Amino acid sequence: MARTVNPIQDRTRRAGLEKAAYLALYERGYAGVTLANIAEHAGVSRGTLVYHFGSRAGLLSAVMRRFTRTITVATRRALRQAGTPDAKLQAFVENQFYGVQNTQRFYTVSLDFLAAATRDPELMAVQRDFLGQTLELDLELARLAGEDGAGARARQLRALVEGLSVRFLADPEPDLAAYRADCLAGLRAILGWD
Repeated sequence: MARTVNPIQDRTRRAGLEKAAYLALYERGYAGVTLANIAEHAGVSRGTLVYHFGSRAGLLSAVMRRFTRTITVATRRALRQAGTPDAKLQAFVENQFYGVQNTQRFYTVSLDFLAAATRDPELMAVQRDFLGQTLELDLELARLAGEDGAGARARQLRALVEGLSVRFLADPEPDLAAYRADCLAGLRAILGWD
């Protein structure tokens, strides 16, 4: 008799496996993480991972899709809830730099994944999907200063955030408040509000 799978339990299980894989990615890096490492983190067998994701690449693609979607949804929600244009900028910055450890973890995994994606078309598709999602958010902010030139401002905004993120990773003692203040000041300058 075939085993019946409860879809809710299956989604919950997959989410837990993806979280364990994300933590393993952070600790070992994209090139160094194996299904065995991830299985150990998750407390399951390698076979369980293969059952749910098909392969290491399938699992790691699912991980990046999940975590980039989570960040995008959280940022979009924060922007919607912010009342004024200035509050939208503040909400955006807080979602880009959301705690020292979380910010370091996300950008470490993200940059490692991007490096791997340059050599793997399947991973690059995931990266491009994320870039599309972030572009929508960036354009929303860029349009706070009007429609003309919004595309260029959106690209500048993303360059500012990603540049500060790389500096944040390299900083031996990052000051979260200082990075948030620098990001906010840079965004205001890009929008012509200073």
